[in-house]
Amino acid sequence: MPKGYLSIVLHAHLPYIRHPEHTRFLEEEWFYEAVTETYVPLIKVFTALVKDGIDFRVTMSITPTLLSMMRDPLLQSRCASHLDRLIELSKAEMARTSGDVAFRELARMYHGFFVEAREIFCGRYGKDLTQAFKEFQDSGKLEIMTCGATHGYLPLLALPREALRAQVRVAVETHTRILGRRPRGIWLPECGYAPGLDEVLREEGLRFFILDSHGILFGTPRPKYGVFAPVYCPSGVAAFARDGESSKSVWSAKEGYPGDSWYREFYRDIGFDLEYDYIRPYLNGDGSRIGTGIKYYRVTGPGFHKEPYFPERAGQKADEHAGHFMFNRERQIEYLSGLLDRPALVVSPYDAELFGHWWFEGPRWLDALLRKIDRDQNTFKTITPIEYLEKYPRNQTVTPSMSSWGYEGYSEVWLNQANHWIYRHLHKAAERMIEAASARPTAQGIGKRALNQMARELLLAQASDWAFIMKTGTHTAYAVRRTKEHLGRFDLLRSQINKNSIDSRTLESIESRDNIFPDIDYKVYASP
Repeated sequence: MPKGYLSIVLHAHLPYIRHPEHTRFLEEEWFYEAVTETYVPLIKVFTALVKDGIDFRVTMSITPTLLSMMRDPLLQSRCASHLDRLIELSKAEMARTSGDVAFRELARMYHGFFVEAREIFCGRYGKDLTQAFKEFQDSGKLEIMTCGATHGYLPLLALPREALRAQVRVAVETHTRILGRRPRGIWLPECGYAPGLDEVLREEGLRFFILDSHGILFGTPRPKYGVFAPVYCPSGVAAFARDGESSKSVWSAKEGYPGDSWYREFYRDIGFDLEYDYIRPYLNGDGSRIGTGIKYYRVTGPGFHKEPYFPERAGQKADEHAGHFMFNRERQIEYLSGLLDRPALVVSPYDAELFGHWWFEGPRWLDALLRKIDRDQNTFKTITPIEYLEKYPRNQTVTPSMSSWGYEGYSEVWLNQANHWIYRHLHKAAERMIEAASARPTAQGIGKRALNQMARELLLAQASDWAFIMKTGTHTAYAVRRTKEHLGRFDLLRSQINKNSIDSRTLESIESRDNIFPDIDYKVYASP
């Protein structure tokens, strides 16, 4: 019997960005990059582990917005075109670097990387990566959680309650429709929790969620086993807390593995390094410089000077770091085994996009870690939160404290001088949506369509991504624009409904652009 367990949790999320009115759109590139550099590499890792008979468990949240983007034919087609451009660029790079000893092998590496990504994306899965993740789910190796429908920061949307319920219920319904199974757990957007949210989770059939450490450590009463065992909220929904030690060693660029001098340098990309006329055909449609994913340098050190990247040495470092992580978890769990009346659980959650996109060697590290855990030690095993609950159903009841995993641990990132103005509009729109849904319980035809679209626009306006971007100051104009546009469309539709003069062409245009959640029912906002 193992002395303890490790639960690796990956949070996969992107805001819903889809612009059919443009041939190419800068912010859409985020999705194509993530497919190429994170989701396909993770699929490769899971596929190889299953093929080699490795006994592993990973938990992964895939947000409803990301699932919807993965299933969207327009974005699927554009992602394939993105891969075609990268293959073309890597061919050009092989020719350009043919006489460069340091870079020519790297150019060949990237060409192979992009060709394989295209074969997996287009060939094996027909441009629909949800099929891949569903396969791993159905095999029992991957537990897939849901999230808020549009990743709305729930502690700031909790009033009125119907707005919170809509974020959760639409998420559960979308997850079930696409993955064929109701989710058992939820990644609260930004790990944002406030007392009482778990009641809504219980009502929607969810059994567990993930919190940052202080959400449970500052709970009432204090948890007997700290973050190393789940607790039950008064609702009966279980909360699992992040272990800070194991998490920081992976996500921190300064103190963790990704900052090692042998790993690939994220911020040196040929999209910025090479002459403009050469790279221009492969940039965004407006000609602005962007990252291409082709990067020839390693971290080296803190200064501007960078040495060439050596994939073989970087892979060796990933293997070493996997061994180091496993060793530390063995020592950690051995220590904890003398303090708890059950095997300890170490929960290690990370943004999925860290693996591959930000930390190029991350998938290699994860593959090596899961192989080493299965073959090289007997102290602990990997497990999913739901499996741990089934093994150890008796747990302490605690009311967690308000918390998030953002800066300073509470709501500062999503409520500050840069973005506070959005909430009075979001709250008013929610009140009006509830009023409209409650007053029209049997709407049909174009009226029902307009109400459904109002619900979509409100959910899209509530995405935490817009407030986050306003805070960080990157792509700020886009985040402000998205917030205002969704609220503007919401108000337009509401006005037309109230006047009983819905313009069908206007509605069709909005439906075509913001086509997420095709099965949404506006009555999710109706008061009981």
